[in-house]
Amino acid sequence: MVAGPGLLFVVSGPSGAGKDTLVEALRERLPRLRYSVSATTRQPRENEREGEHYFFLSRAEFERRMRDGELLERREYNGNLYGTPRGYVVQSLAEGYDVIMKPEVNGALAVKAAYPDAVLIFLVPDRFTHLRERLLARRTETNEEIARRLEIAHQEMKFIRSFDYIVVNEQGNPEQAVRDLQAILQAERFRIHRYPDDSIRRVESS
Repeated sequence: MVAGPGLLFVVSGPSGAGKDTLVEALRERLPRLRYSVSATTRQPRENEREGEHYFFLSRAEFERRMRDGELLERREYNGNLYGTPRGYVVQSLAEGYDVIMKPEVNGALAVKAAYPDAVLIFLVPDRFTHLRERLLARRTETNEEIARRLEIAHQEMKFIRSFDYIVVNEQGNPEQAVRDLQAILQAERFRIHRYPDDSIRRVESS
């Protein structure tokens, strides 16, 4: 087993790429993988629960936490504020747990700036047109809001090269994308530089 702190994995990509579904499936396979719940000022959707999907905050409370340094990163997306509570992530990593989060693209880049060792994974659909189909299927937003999300998605695709990995979520085959995510997590865990020197010396002398 690798000693030392856990690893931070950031799964991002345009809205509608399937982050929620794939990360949830990955967590079912890896029960020791902890999930970092984001905070937001947007209103909850019908099926979203406080503390499970997001921490839903007023703008005033969000800004207070931002001023007090309680957020690892913060950003604005589609008129709402989003951020990552710092305490849970720092404590979980220190205890040796791997942590996964799924912010929007600008949030992922902000996490990388604050925590350079984070592993960034860009999730995309096999066809851009599938984004609109998935957003429509949610039935949670107006046509104008969906159009705005697609406009943002076009801009987000330009940041693919800032990420460490890319995973394609093929329409009708999400299981393959989950396997790809799991493979990335496992590969990162076995990178040589993550092992302490004494562990490597034992291998060399065996």
